[in-house]
Amino acid sequence: MSVTARRVKLVAILGILIGSGLALLAWSQTWYTATLVDGAAAGSAATLDVGGQAASPALSALALAGLALAGALTIAGPLIRIVLGLLAALLGGCVVLAASLAIADPVAAVSSAVAEATGVAGAGSTAELVADVVASPWPAVAVAGGVVVVIAGLAVVVTGRAWPTSRRYGGGVRMAADGATAVPASDRAVDAWDDLSRGDDPTEASAPSRIDDAPDHPTGGGEPDRPADGDGRAGPTR
Repeated sequence: MSVTARRVKLVAILGILIGSGLALLAWSQTWYTATLVDGAAAGSAATLDVGGQAASPALSALALAGLALAGALTIAGPLIRIVLGLLAALLGGCVVLAASLAIADPVAAVSSAVAEATGVAGAGSTAELVADVVASPWPAVAVAGGVVVVIAGLAVVVTGRAWPTSRRYGGGVRMAADGATAVPASDRAVDAWDDLSRGDDPTEASAPSRIDDAPDHPTGGGEPDRPADGDGRAGPTR
């Protein structure tokens, strides 16, 4: 059971990492090649290579958030995993939406690059300057990455409670044989260092008291107790 849960955890986290990585990689590539009408951009090329930075600017932030979320999942507790899984599914959906909007309207996706090249502002005006737009596979890769993140996030929501807990963050308090709470050795070491930093000697509390352990009467040698007279004074030594 634990082996299966561990594998599901690994697959889900890797799914978020791979999907977010694909979206970030696609964002850094060329999405469209736009061909401008004759004379639209004097002194510049008749074609423009438009990358994901211009076609879908929000994609990088979404992908980076997905990568950070995958890292948080490795140390999160059962309840936090559910929340992070929902966030992962939401982030993946936003990646799909951002890339799909660019795919649905390529002319609008390249408008910012056309405006920068021609100096013409306005979506309608830049659209009139675009003769043709050729898409690359990278927008579809971004959509695929978002779908992977959505599926992995839903897997976290469904299976997150069964994941094995990290030894470091999952509560390292153990129970002693008599039922009392046993403090880990690492915590005791930290407490000792804290005492030293405050100027206290942590060994004083555990050192035996010589006064308490001393016997009430000497065991050998010395003068024995003298019986008292009737008036309470000690009698003469014989």
